[in-house]
Amino acid sequence: MFSTLGLFQSLSCPEGSKCSRPWCLFSHTSDASQPPLIASVPVARPRALSSITTISRPTTLPSTIPAKRPHELSTSATSSVQKDVPTEPPIQRVKTASTTRSVAPRTTAHGNGVPILRVTPAQSQVAVPVRQTMLKSLYDHFVVLYEAILPSNPTLASEHALRQEEEIYNKSTKLTYRNAVINSIAALKRRPIPSGVSHPSVGTEGDIAARIESQKQLSELRLTRTVVQPLVMTMETMRYWGYITEVPHGEGGSKPDAKNQVKQCERCGQSFTVRKDPKKDECYYHWGRPFTKSINGEKLRFYSCCSKNANEDGCSRGCHVFYETDPIDLHTRHAFSPTRPPKYSHGDISVEACDTALDVVALDCEMIYTTGGMRVARISVVDGTGTEVFDELIRMDDDVDIIDYNTRFSGICQEKHEKAFLTLLSARQTLDAFINSETIIIGHALENDLKTLRMIHHRCIDTVVLFPHRAGPPYRRSLRDLYVAKWFNLSGPCALKALSEPRNILVL
Repeated sequence: MFSTLGLFQSLSCPEGSKCSRPWCLFSHTSDASQPPLIASVPVARPRALSSITTISRPTTLPSTIPAKRPHELSTSATSSVQKDVPTEPPIQRVKTASTTRSVAPRTTAHGNGVPILRVTPAQSQVAVPVRQTMLKSLYDHFVVLYEAILPSNPTLASEHALRQEEEIYNKSTKLTYRNAVINSIAALKRRPIPSGVSHPSVGTEGDIAARIESQKQLSELRLTRTVVQPLVMTMETMRYWGYITEVPHGEGGSKPDAKNQVKQCERCGQSFTVRKDPKKDECYYHWGRPFTKSINGEKLRFYSCCSKNANEDGCSRGCHVFYETDPIDLHTRHAFSPTRPPKYSHGDISVEACDTALDVVALDCEMIYTTGGMRVARISVVDGTGTEVFDELIRMDDDVDIIDYNTRFSGICQEKHEKAFLTLLSARQTLDAFINSETIIIGHALENDLKTLRMIHHRCIDTVVLFPHRAGPPYRRSLRDLYVAKWFNLSGPCALKALSEPRNILVL
């Protein structure tokens, strides 16, 4: 036992005469001092309680201020004060940080330098400086991999590095993140050097995996006439959606071009005279589509290409172009003709040997602007299994000159189109080997493709009709909108899409 120091001998025992402890630490004499008990101090009329002097506070404070509890207060004194003064329950600290592995929106780098990671530190389970360092390493290796294609696509390495880092972060934990990045960099080193943006080694690991899975699905895909027959549109539906179901009256091909005629520009709406060599900067236009956005309760129209107001001048410059929709005008530029009837067997010759036409095909055309309106420049056709059966560039007819290649949407440039040798007439004759009047043609906005092919066909399936826009006609959902959520990231150059669109239509 340690000897007592007598520190509480000057204080009277809280239990007084009821104390039953044999060796009490407090004093039981009558002259022992009592500890002061202070609950609150009035401000307006300060006064001293016991030996404590209270300093008056400014009148802006509450009328009473709870005093600090002296450390000498005993248990009984504390309990007596708590009975007189109501107290509030203790405030529980609320955790404001999210417990999910959410990542704040990031900005895509617009230059050709190292992208900057835009992540809220509180929401990232891996330190942001560590992630930025790993992102830089990924970017450096993407630059080495894309050395041959970066001059034409300067932001490709930055975009893929950002997406690759995000994929790794979402799949890994705080402990495995660094090793996952190292493994990804090792996989980048093993990729073959791509020669173009359509090369299989271009993209993140998720993109490559999605392409492999889509190819597997495509290899298992086989559409037959029996399967898609219920989806064929009726004649009434085709007319409602703008299909030309009969050959227009008049002489076909009598006026192949519209030189020296006054037309309305499809881009800016101004009237102009069609010329063989138009000025390249006479038209100010927006290549994007207008959309409605609500700001402070007011609905305003903006363009998707530059986010400018619909009343502002265009963000792009080019030449005036025109697009004709009237069936008679189209017929005078190049004659319409129906697809050929099927060939039937004679004697011992089977139907398959007599007629080579396919049961189901998917078709897509790329158009460019000419002095004869919008004309077909590329035709792509795949069969019911997704196998390519026709993919050729189309040369313009005589006396028809090209005004604009519409490369942003067609993916066709002058250098590529100079290799074309088939005319539209010869291309139609070649298509007769695969398509007859009983073949089911599948397409997206197929009426535009049939118009530019000058083809009359009655057995059609259109994904625009199968997957309508929520706002109804004339609004239409794009093929990118329909298909990107399933497999592909179709944000690359338009040159990739010509042959992929018919296959995407088949999968849909």
